Amino acid sequence: MRDDGYEPPGGGDELLPMDPREALDLWLERQRMDKAESTVDSYGYRVEPFIEFLEEEGVENLNDLNGRHVLRFDSMRRASGDIQKNTLNNQLGTIRQFLEFAIKADAVSPEVAGQVDIPHVSKDERINREKLPTQRAMDILEFLDRFEYASRDHVLAFLMWETGARAGSIRALDLEDVYLTEEDLDRLRYQEDLDVDGSLLEEILEGIELPFLYFRHRPETDTPMKKKGSGERPVNISEDLGDVLRAYIRFRRVEVEDEHGRKPLLTSKKASGRISVSGIRIRAYELTQPCQVGKECPHDRDPDDCEARVHGQQSRCPSVRSPHKWRTGSVTWHRDRGWPPEEIAVKMATSVELVNSVYDQPEKLKRMSIRRQNLGKLYES
Repeated sequence: MRDDGYEPPGGGDELLPMDPREALDLWLERQRMDKAESTVDSYGYRVEPFIEFLEEEGVENLNDLNGRHVLRFDSMRRASGDIQKNTLNNQLGTIRQFLEFAIKADAVSPEVAGQVDIPHVSKDERINREKLPTQRAMDILEFLDRFEYASRDHVLAFLMWETGARAGSIRALDLEDVYLTEEDLDRLRYQEDLDVDGSLLEEILEGIELPFLYFRHRPETDTPMKKKGSGERPVNISEDLGDVLRAYIRFRRVEVEDEHGRKPLLTSKKASGRISVSGIRIRAYELTQPCQVGKECPHDRDPDDCEARVHGQQSRCPSVRSPHKWRTGSVTWHRDRGWPPEEIAVKMATSVELVNSVYDQPEKLKRMSIRRQNLGKLYES
């Protein structure tokens, strides 16, 4: 029994001292064993405010954590008024996972995790309906095609929209992952991980149509993908995107290698030589600011003194869309053009369930007009 008279349930074993931040670091390290780095990072962002709160409360040992601390943190977050219900649900759910780990480590009393009151979020509330609409994407691509042809922004926007790939997957692309000519196919003949018999590989290569990309998971050289090895896949691209890539690679790409000796497709002037995920996010934000692509500001702001035109503040424009919203818009565009959910799921390394329930956000009247094309087939003999 502890000096304060508290006896932990289930046998009376003593709790073991553990610093909150030390516990967080240990928990995140364990998460890295079977989760993508981006997922682990998101866990850290969600739990960090709780750790800071405990530090402000003077809780230096998780043994001293009790339900009142949890309730005060919960009340503080809800009272801030700047956090959405869905975000709060994710944050508190992750904090509960962290506390359950601390309980297993004999650092927290078992009843504490149950004090985390996770708000119920309905299916509709879980789905963020915001996306990059098709017409806006087409306007952006048209502007880049006319004024910034084959620039890095042009390539990035085209890749995000046509492939629907995640930012991390696009960042991971090397020059050798771009297949534009017959000579490029020679690289596939020497890739050991394909594990295909020589004669069968030749037969497959004869039937391949160019151009295409090959997304690859290379965690050992700092370009992991969210789905890891299962996310590796070849993806067909249009001739138009192929032409833009040819021009970019030949005339506008900065010739540089990254810190691992690889040649990234999308380069950066920074030390790493490869564009970062945050860099992709900033470009996605800026490209979706209407004033940046020749459109009038729909928010009655003067572009000359708009706060969202300041570097690092792009997200303050109400019109901006993150790379994830480009992806959501791309899925809807693919569905509106008749692509089956199963094919989209393979192309974009996701599940059919997510395509149908989260990513595909159709304009219902437009989708009805597409279905009408099949109406006559109901009465065909």
